[in-house]
Parts: sequence; structure tokens; C-alpha cells
Amino acid sequence: MAKQTTIKEPISVSGVGLHSGNRVTLTFKPAPQNTGLVFKRIDLEGQPTVVADLEYVVDTSRGTSIEQNGTRVCTVEHTLAAIAGLSIDNILMEIDSSETPIMDGSSKHFVEALNKAGIVELEADRKYLEIKEVIEYRDPESGIEMIAIPADHFRISTMIDYGTRVLGTQIALMQEIGDFAKEISSSRTFVFLHELEYLLDNNLIKGGDLDNAIVFVNRLISQEELDHLAKVFNKPKVNVLTEGILNNTELHFTNEPARHKLLDTVGDLALLGAPLKAHIITHKPGHFSNIEFARKIRAAIKGKNSHHKLMEFDLTKPPVYDINDIKKKLPHRPPFLLIDKIIEVGEDRIVGVKNVTMNESFFVGHFPDEPVMPGVLQIEAMAQCGGIFALSAFPDPENYITYFLKIENARFKSKVVPGDTLVFDIHLASPIRRGICHMKGVAYVNGKAVMEAELLAQITKKINS
Repeated sequence: MAKQTTIKEPISVSGVGLHSGNRVTLTFKPAPQNTGLVFKRIDLEGQPTVVADLEYVVDTSRGTSIEQNGTRVCTVEHTLAAIAGLSIDNILMEIDSSETPIMDGSSKHFVEALNKAGIVELEADRKYLEIKEVIEYRDPESGIEMIAIPADHFRISTMIDYGTRVLGTQIALMQEIGDFAKEISSSRTFVFLHELEYLLDNNLIKGGDLDNAIVFVNRLISQEELDHLAKVFNKPKVNVLTEGILNNTELHFTNEPARHKLLDTVGDLALLGAPLKAHIITHKPGHFSNIEFARKIRAAIKGKNSHHKLMEFDLTKPPVYDINDIKKKLPHRPPFLLIDKIIEVGEDRIVGVKNVTMNESFFVGHFPDEPVMPGVLQIEAMAQCGGIFALSAFPDPENYITYFLKIENARFKSKVVPGDTLVFDIHLASPIRRGICHMKGVAYVNGKAVMEAELLAQITKKINS
């Protein structure tokens, strides 16, 4: 186990708040083990503290703001990204204003200060957050997609595409957190000209400057407008380069905007309170989606969603239906009979078992050198289990048959291979009416969900019965 860390000695950085425009000094101080990341507002009476935690996020409109017991700290993402990027677990951040300094719009200056202060190990073991299955967040309207895949360390893949010629599609990768300082931390925030104009018109970026953001120009702009911007930002002259960037800003990387979105994600996910072991894949992430995604991750880790719990089944107890009973209820026969036994049947639930062996006929042609149970046959096995459940209410099930009308929301989360024991846990989604049965099922291997689907079946009497 890695040990928790903090910094060796206090160190300060000073600048202005992006939105408030106030001069602010942020002082990083060492903190004992298990403290976490804590802000202290030394400008307020009693010097109240705010824990950097997901629970206290109150605003994501123009950065990420946290508030605890009426005390707020704004635009925390770049600071937290630097701390998480250096794998610092415990730190006290004394701040004399409501907003962290924007510096150059990146995490670079925070990283440099923290490295200068020195990082030391503490006695306590580091706590990690681990996920057991794929977690997804999607917003179809904006095209935002975020996925967390179980992994043995933290890595991120980010893609952005805003449909503009000047920026285009960009991809940024961070293979491990140790790459953050060199590859990600210096990437600055960016904005499109029309967004900048809105912010200026509404007096929302009082501390904004052409030195702390990259401004992309995605339309024709007159010299009069350029002169006005020069006056607003107190510059002798403002130009638009052929790359469509305002002023003479040189990009640190050709994909600097994508890297900055990755940086923001690192900072926002730091609000989970501990390092995450997962591969994070994002498309067009923003602060709101980052926080909502983080909430889904936390809920999954805490087991609030039953599909994310490790389920336990007693596979040793006598079956309710053995294979001979099943053959009396289903018309299927080997090699297409895919359920071996039923271990539980209730008013609205059935639990069935399929033992996957190398002797399955489908392994002859389906990846014989690396056998994987086909997803369609996993669904078929689930459907057979559901069929038994649907027919269990009839005294003469042999005279009836189930036809599946619809399969929805099927998701495959992990491979099923020879040696696995598939356990299908199927619940009735609504009462059976007029022979229509709507069920939701999850398949587990060793208590971990590997597949899920919704099934709609019709129960009909056999023609020859």
C-alpha cells in the first residue's frame, strides 16, 4: 500500500480571482493524515473551513464552487487538480478571499509551488476508491458522455468537438497520474470569443485577462472590435492569428484545450475525497457533467444502486427446479437448453443458474482459442429463466409457451468464460396482464454484475394442447 502524503512546509501563491477580480493569496500548509483537502477562509470571522468534497458542491456554472455551513470557496478545480495530480492526500489551504487565484488559467503555478514546498509521506496507508463495473453518464442533448471502467490505476482519455473549424476535434490522454505535472498541468482554460463577449457584457470575469485564457475566434471580427478588446484588457494591440487565436498567444500543446478539459476533470473528481482507480473516458466534459458523473461514481461505490452491489447467492442449497423439472417447463433441449437449475422462485422474482463449461457447443466456433460466451446466448439464457418464471404460475406449464416480444437496455459489463457460474436474478417489472410479462434481469458472476436487460414476453397456449 502507498502511504498518505502532505507537503513539507507552507507556501503561498497570489493572484486575482477570475470572476471576482479580487486580489487573493492562497497558502498551502501541511496537514495530518486523514485530514483530506480543506480550505480555510482566513478573511472571515472565526476562519471557517470548507472540506473539498462532492457533498458541498453548490455551483458549476462558471467553475466549481463549494460551500459548507454558509462559507463558500469558488473556482476550486485548478487548485484541486494540482493537488490530485501530485498525489497529495492531506493539505490545508488558507485563502483570504472567496475565490482561488486564476493565475495563468492552468494548474502550473500551483504544481510548481507544491513541488517547491516538498511532498512527504505520512504513516497512514492511502485509501483508494475502486469501482467494480462500468459507470456511465450521458447527456444526449449536449453530446456529453463520460464512462468509468474498472482499472488498477487512474487514467483519463478526453475528446472534445464543438463543431467549430477553428478548434476541431481534439483528444488528450493521461496514462497515469504521475504524468499530470509535465503533460497536463500547464494547459490553460479556453473560451470562444462570443462567450467572452457575453461574460464581459455581464461583468462576470472581473479578473479575466488575455494572459489567463486562450480565446478562440470562430467568426469574422472587425478592427473596431479588436481595438475595443485591447482597451478592455489594457493591451496596446490585439490581433487574431491565422490559427484563430486572439492576441499573440502561443499554444503549449496543439491539443491544449483538450488537455485543459482533462485537467478540469482531474480537479472535479478530486472532490470524491480519495484517488480513484479507474479508466475515465470523456467526450465534451464540463463542470456540471463532471460533478454529476462523480456523484454516480460515489453512489456506485457506496452501493446505493443495487446493480453495483456485490450480490451473494447460496448455490449449495437444493434447487427449486433441477434440470429434469426445467425440461418439463420449457420446450428447449440441449444444446439450446441453457439453464441448469432454479434456486429461488417468488411472487415477483426468480433466480436461475447456468454453469459455463468448455464443453458448450458454441465454443467450437465462437473464439475457440479464447472462449467467451456470446452475449446473445447470455440473453437467451436469461430469457429461458424468465420463461420459467412466467410459466410458474400455471398448473400445467407444459401446455404453454413464452414468446419474447422485446429486449431493451441490454448491457454487457464483463466477459463470461468457461468456469464461470452465471446467476440470473430476474424481477417482475409490472404485474402480468393478459399474458404479457415485463421483467428486468441482471446476470452475475461471483457476485459481480456482468450483464443486464429488460425482457417483454407473451405467454400463449400451445396449438396442439
